[in-house]
Amino acid sequence: MTAPSVLSIPPASLDAGEAPRRPLHDFVEESGLTSLMLGSSKDPNAKVTILLVSERSGHPVFAVKIATTDAAAIAVEAEARLLLTLQRTTGLTGTLPQVVELVEHRGRSALVMTALPGTPMLGTYFRARHTASRLTVSCDFTAADGWLRMFHRETRQGKAPLELDGGMTARLRSRFVADPMLGEDIGRLDDILARLRQDVVSRSAVHGDFWFGNLLIADRGISGVVDWEAGATEGEGMRDIVRFALTYALYLDRRVRPGRRVPGHAGLRAGDWGGAVEFALDGTGWFAEQFRQFVSSGLVRMGASPTGWRDAALAGIAEIAAFTDDDQFARNHLELFRRLTRRISWREDP
Repeated sequence: MTAPSVLSIPPASLDAGEAPRRPLHDFVEESGLTSLMLGSSKDPNAKVTILLVSERSGHPVFAVKIATTDAAAIAVEAEARLLLTLQRTTGLTGTLPQVVELVEHRGRSALVMTALPGTPMLGTYFRARHTASRLTVSCDFTAADGWLRMFHRETRQGKAPLELDGGMTARLRSRFVADPMLGEDIGRLDDILARLRQDVVSRSAVHGDFWFGNLLIADRGISGVVDWEAGATEGEGMRDIVRFALTYALYLDRRVRPGRRVPGHAGLRAGDWGGAVEFALDGTGWFAEQFRQFVSSGLVRMGASPTGWRDAALAGIAEIAAFTDDDQFARNHLELFRRLTRRISWREDP
């Protein structure tokens, strides 16, 4: 059979009470494509992703995200709604998955989308010495910056004070309620957020998890951006800018044994979790400069002062601690935020 064309699903068809969705199995059988398991997330509310591949071309035609829990099903349906809105209201359709159909698998939603071209930045990032090279790292940052500029321009929605809380303070209080030092963390975070609010910035749509694992590249540019379940049609574009920079820094020392120097980054040794992020904020050298320039230029583009780059990065660390699904990953980010903000306090003490 010829692969189905992209459908324009009315928003009402995603609401409760709609007609029963057809089973994923029927869609796959009708497509005549070969199923290939792409991956299964390890989060508590995991989704399984499969590709439907053409045997003739060897290229994927569709990607299917399958919910494994009720909470994951809510996220999958939210992603479908957001993508439908963006594909109707922006000129970014070439780099966004196009919604094809919501189907059912074992009583839960599965989202069928068009597959996007390109090579995952995740794979190139972990190639030997990729992050040791100033040139290749600069190309990654430039590609991310170019796509975000286009995304923010296409979805700009007026101006408001820069608000990076987004519920993270309340979430931190509930998530780490038993931590005796959380009150001090929240106090420092409140100060950071208050300083950021002094700037009025452009608002836009937000991806919500703009890290290199969700980016596809081709010809040194972003050819696709996937995994939109944490996105929103209106919010703070700085969230995506900061998320990319932080996650890119986080894994610089991933394949280096503790105590050894990280290739290409003088002064950085593998050791404590998050040490490479500390290096980006407090270290010297070309990567620290790249990191700070990326965040500060993003602030300027949004209408804020570039001097707030560090506060924006710290708020981004706290956001991950608040909202990431994995509890240990969240705890690690909270402790990283604690280390970095206590260091500031010591410097400021008379």
